Amino acid sequence: MAGRPPGKGGPEEGTPEYDWLYGKGHDGPPPDDATRAVPRASRPRTDETRVLPTMSRADRARGEREQGAATQTSPADVPPPPRGPGTGRDSGGRGPSRPRRLPRVRLRWVKWVLILWLVFLVAVPFWAWTKVSKVDAMPGGDRPGDQPGTTYLLVGSDSRADLTEEERKQLGTGGDVGQRTDTIMLLHTGSGPNLLMSIPRDSIVAIPGHDSTKINAAYAYGGPKLLVQTIEQNTGIRIDDYVEIGFGGFVGMVDALGGVEICPNNAMKDPLANLDIPKGCQEADGKTALGYARSRHTSQQLGDIKRAQHQREVVSAIGSEALSPWTVLNPVRYYNLAMASARSFNVSDGTSAFSLGRFGVAMTRVDGSKGLTCGVPIRDLAVNWDDERSQQMFQHIIEDDTDGISKQLCTPSGLPPR
Repeated sequence: MAGRPPGKGGPEEGTPEYDWLYGKGHDGPPPDDATRAVPRASRPRTDETRVLPTMSRADRARGEREQGAATQTSPADVPPPPRGPGTGRDSGGRGPSRPRRLPRVRLRWVKWVLILWLVFLVAVPFWAWTKVSKVDAMPGGDRPGDQPGTTYLLVGSDSRADLTEEERKQLGTGGDVGQRTDTIMLLHTGSGPNLLMSIPRDSIVAIPGHDSTKINAAYAYGGPKLLVQTIEQNTGIRIDDYVEIGFGGFVGMVDALGGVEICPNNAMKDPLANLDIPKGCQEADGKTALGYARSRHTSQQLGDIKRAQHQREVVSAIGSEALSPWTVLNPVRYYNLAMASARSFNVSDGTSAFSLGRFGVAMTRVDGSKGLTCGVPIRDLAVNWDDERSQQMFQHIIEDDTDGISKQLCTPSGLPPR
């Protein structure tokens, strides 16, 4: 070949050098019997057949997990979690907040305090009930039959037996004058409004076994039994429970409540009752409230009738104070009231703790829109009952129809309205 030294085996003119293939120092293709692998990149790919390397199960599973993670939504596409209490960082950037919880020890103490408080509220009245005196007050013989509703006879005894000499002087009760009643009231509860009706102690009525005379003489002649029998025979109303309270117990109840509000229409000064108070609404302690309820010498015209109105006013005030939330929230007041009431009351043998409890609740609902307070219908200031009006009033009570009692029948004094 021209231009090529013999024996060099190089390419002819215009033929590319083979150094790129065989390396420097080679002028031509290798001998015919030489065998050299050709790089893959130089092979035609149209008919190429590739063999994938064998992969273990563990490697395959790992690859699938990596591939699945790569195809998930990127963090930039995920909306941020809502921020709020317990869900993320607060406005101060302090990290997730959790709802505050009281320590378990504190919660346990709160639970036990509530349990003990409930036990106290239930146990005190039952303990007080064991201190209540029982009396044989229900008469035998012919009595009115059972009637709807419940009628209590509330009696305020003027006995001084439970008072010391010093207490008699302080309260202005005088010496012991025997067994009489300063207060006689009927409390009826049933389907309609509660009714508290005063019977003036000077009311002229027929007393079984005795002549017609003042009704409080029945108590002096034969105690609670004769008084119950006298009222039942003159009214036709069956007495279901008898409740009696003395001077000392009355004062103790008012003082246990921290006093009650009274509203005299005029200034009252009665040395016999140790009473000297101005006109208008005012707080009264036990001593003042007792004098206010007992005095009948400060009103020349109404006398015993006015005193009955004051008695109903004080009884209603005691009920309102006893029902106030402070009575329950103040353990000292709650206990003192329960014990004072227990020492104050004498109840009939058949009266249960439940019945006395209903009596206490009913006494809180005898004024204003919750109940009616009246005097027994009378025709004159001599306290003679009005035959027609009084019988109408009694019939409403017998039938448990206090809703039907009109203002013509229910008046503060018992006298017909003008």
